[in-house]
Amino acid sequence: MSDTTRTEAPPRRTGEIVLAVVGMVVSGLFLGGFAVVINGVDERVFLAEVYPAMTSAGIAVAEPGDPAHAAQGNDAYQAARTLAGWFGFTLLAVLATNAVGIFLARRRPWRGIAGWWFLAAGLFCLIGSQLVLYPVAFLFFLAAGLFAVRKIPPPEPMGAPE
Repeated sequence: MSDTTRTEAPPRRTGEIVLAVVGMVVSGLFLGGFAVVINGVDERVFLAEVYPAMTSAGIAVAEPGDPAHAAQGNDAYQAARTLAGWFGFTLLAVLATNAVGIFLARRRPWRGIAGWWFLAAGLFCLIGSQLVLYPVAFLFFLAAGLFAVRKIPPPEPMGAPE
């Protein structure tokens, strides 16, 4: 008689998934937060409040434009808007690759393909943030590395002959 009931729980990739979710939340806060703040202010508010705060924190995207050439636009404001757009695109790429990685990690935890998706998310985060968010990218690299180190055997088919 064949026993088709499982006696042990299926293996999970909880550690990898937790690292990926924490990385997604932190990158959402930093990349998304920067994009929301910069896109939510106009040029006057940017130059009066945001730009001085950025320069005091050591972030100088560009020098403010010369008031005599105001028709050409402000270099610092335009550079910050460009950077905010780049960070927004990077956040979308990081979230999309992590969503696929988490889906694959939960669906088939014994396959290593999800680790490659987490590696891609780390590379997107690292390159897209222009190496600023390397601690966050490290979380994705760590999740990918755990897929390489922790091997989970594939499940045995139900009702296999003994």
